[in-house]
Amino acid sequence: MIIHQYIINDVKPLEINSQMSKAQEIFSQLTYSHLPIVKEDTYLGCLSENDAHCFESIQTLEEVRYSFAVFHVKEDTHWLDVLEVFAQHQCNIMPVLDQKNQYLGYYELKDIMELFNNAPFMYESGAVVVVQKASTEYSFSEIAQIVESNDSKIYGCFVSAYKDHLSEITLKLSLQNLNGVLQTFRRYSYEIVSAAEEDSYLDTLKERADYLNKYLNM
Repeated sequence: MIIHQYIINDVKPLEINSQMSKAQEIFSQLTYSHLPIVKEDTYLGCLSENDAHCFESIQTLEEVRYSFAVFHVKEDTHWLDVLEVFAQHQCNIMPVLDQKNQYLGYYELKDIMELFNNAPFMYESGAVVVVQKASTEYSFSEIAQIVESNDSKIYGCFVSAYKDHLSEITLKLSLQNLNGVLQTFRRYSYEIVSAAEEDSYLDTLKERADYLNKYLNM
């Protein structure tokens, strides 16, 4: 998915010789978490809103250069990687550089989130299934084989957590033969952490347990 068209320049980057008062004024008018700082067209880093309000308005950006957060993405960075950098730096604006590290503009978090919301993982009707297995024992090829051998489809799949050498994998699947998919995961020693759709295998076990309890209490 190409995201070049989401690069914007509504707010120009501040030059390193600008006064802090200029940054403070922009932050008071906008909801951006950071502002890009450049020297001519060379990107130097970002000034955060929190830091901007801690400095004297008469100071120059050069004087507080030590406080800049240096993060960015390249113009050919995939949108999922862009989203990851947003999360890592807890920001809502992301500087974009070309291959020569020249400043091109920035992405806004809301635009990249809109791309995520438009992905099949989000909008396709299906079931969210979370499975877990030892990190050294699972593979995505095996997961795909389990799903597709049951005539279901994968709309999305990612590692959502690591816990004590266990990997938790979240999948968005089509609804065809979901119970068959879940039972096959169990046969391959995957633990079903959660399944959004009804799991008849667990219902059957519960019914049998209830029946056994009634029998034992007779």
